[in-house]
Formats: sequence, structure tokens, C-alpha cells
Amino acid sequence: MLGIETTCDETSAAVLDEHGRILGLVIHSQDVHRIYGGVVPELAARDHLRRIEPVVAAALEEANVRRSGIRAVAVAAAPGLIGALLVGVSWSRAAAFALGVPWIPVHHMEGHLFGPVLEDPHAVPPFVALLVSGGHTMLLWVPEWGRYHLLGQTRDDAAGEAFDKVAKLLGMPYPGGPAIEAAARRGDPRRYAFPRPMLKRRGGAEDPGAFDFSFSGLKTAVAQTVAGVAERGALARQRDHLAASFQAAAIDVLAEKTLAAMAAVGCERVLLGGGVSANGALRARLRAGVGPRGSLLVGSIRVSLDNGAMIARAAQFRHAAGLPGLDRAAAGAPIPGMLPWRPQMRDRSQDGRRGGGRRGGKGTRSPGGPAGNLYPISPS
Repeated sequence: MLGIETTCDETSAAVLDEHGRILGLVIHSQDVHRIYGGVVPELAARDHLRRIEPVVAAALEEANVRRSGIRAVAVAAAPGLIGALLVGVSWSRAAAFALGVPWIPVHHMEGHLFGPVLEDPHAVPPFVALLVSGGHTMLLWVPEWGRYHLLGQTRDDAAGEAFDKVAKLLGMPYPGGPAIEAAARRGDPRRYAFPRPMLKRRGGAEDPGAFDFSFSGLKTAVAQTVAGVAERGALARQRDHLAASFQAAAIDVLAEKTLAAMAAVGCERVLLGGGVSANGALRARLRAGVGPRGSLLVGSIRVSLDNGAMIARAAQFRHAAGLPGLDRAAAGAPIPGMLPWRPQMRDRSQDGRRGGGRRGGKGTRSPGGPAGNLYPISPS
């Protein structure tokens, strides 16, 4: 399986074998956007167009696989930047046609759900998933592959977007996430008392939006504080403390809502995915929160950032399970299989409670198991 990822500013290709193991994975991160402090869509599309052929060639070489050995081509078909998506979709569809193999378009965020299982065979449902990236922040209850219950999502800025915008306010380079994290290690997270938006909501039938997020108010509070500090000429001295205080507030919201969602569905396993999942402080906070009885399912940095391997793995599941690919005609379509969640569903989530405890313990399912789990593409 060849997987292609071009949704934003990473051009990536990966080759997986029939068991979902990575044979080759190449990721090219675009540097052209640094001077602009954010992704410029037109420049991203042009760079994808220049890079996609050599990136695919490098992935095939690393995998020691010829193009004739590819049995299916997968691509992240949405959501993302229109021009960037067009490059990946057009190239992958043409390649599948030329090779005479299936073409499988998948949802980018469903791909992030499959990132950890590329390295850990126990990273399978049931789990609560926190997906955090530059464009999305959402909580999902995943009782099995292909069934995704939306618990909550951001109402305005995504977490990654907030990190980038705050970094820009502080005069830090793009991308902002790594810059904020590095500065936060040197700062005092208690120096500035930034708000924790929507953190006091209780949840339940009377408060269905309890697991939603909002980062615009936090961003505004940081902007106002930075303006005051800069006016006093103290920004250089306070930059690390501002970064640490912002990061602490953002992580408090992400972690506390995730832990509350786990309690609401009765599951002690949480999967962390998306670009912001690379943040070490967020990983540490969730690991401490789930405790020794729970499990934090998170991959290495290379499978947490946008990559072709996660796209190929999601496509392998959909193809072998007989599920359709993403309908690109529906602009802004949710992840296929997305369903609303209601508090009374907790009574039917017993598998989630049994899924807690040690990694690979009772209640976890391995790839190639019963319906609803990972299915490799059978050798032809």
C-alpha cells in the first residue's frame, strides 16, 4: 500500500506491507513558510507539486519496492488546503489508474487515529481519542474501528493554531509549537494566570457541549498581556514566562477535558494524535492523568505529525473491511463513521471499561482480529 499526504505543509509518502508495517516513510516539511509566520496556501501547493515525485521515489527506494509492486494507492483527500489537496489527490489517482490498482481516498483525521498502531499493535479500540493539530481539536469515543462518536470539538481556534498565533505574538519563529515548548521549559508556568476556557462545564445530558473547546479567549488574554508587557519594555525578560503560562493553560484544558471524557464513557485508555501530540508536556500530563491503571496510546514524533503511513494504514482498514473511501463531493465532510454521542451511551460502553489497565490487557484487540478492527489487505 502506498500512502500519500499533502493536506498542508508536509509532503509525505509511505509504503506499508500487507500487515501494516512501515517499509518506507519519507516526510518533507516545507521551510518556505517560515519567513511569513504561517502557511501560505499557494506556496504550499507549488512545493507539493515539486516534491511529490521525488518523495514517492525515495519512499519506494527505502522500502525496496518497485512501482509494479504497489497493490493500492491511498491519499488524504480532506480536509486541508484546496491547492495542496489537489496535488496529492491528482497524483495518487493518476498513479492508481496507471498501475491498475484501487485508489482509496481517506479522511486526514481518521489517519491520525491510526498513527500509534503503526508502532504499537495494542493501540486499538476501545479508546477515547484526543486529536489536536493546527486545524482541528476534537475528542472522540472510539469503541471500534469505523465507529467514531464525536464528544466535542473546538468552537473557534484549534489548539495548534493558538500555539502558532501566540508564538507570533511573542516574536518566535514558525511553526510555533516547538518554539513555545522550548521557551516554556525555561519559564515559570505560574507567572501569569491565563484563563482556562470552558473548563468548569460539568457534562451530562444537561450540558451536551461540555467537551467542546475554545481557544480564542485564551489567545486574546495572552495578546493583551503581551501588549502590556511590551509597553513596559519587559517582553524580552518575560517571553519564556509568557510561553510557559500559555502552554500550561492550553494543556490544562486539553488534559482535563480528555480525562473527563474518559470518565464519561467509562474508558481508561486514551489515544493522542495530531501535530500538537508531539508536545512533551501534553504527553506527560496525560500519562500522569491516566495513571498506572490506564493507558496512553501515542506514537513517535514521525507518526504523530502528518505522514503518509497513517493514511495508508487507515486505507488498509477501510479497503479490507469493505467500507467506502471518503466522499470528496461533500465539502467539509466529517470522518466517515462519525456519530453524535449521548451521555446515556455510557451504559453500553462496557468494552471501554474492560479495555483499561495494562497495555495489551483484556479488552484490547490486535490487528487482523474480528470485525471492526484492523484488516490487512490480503495478498493477491
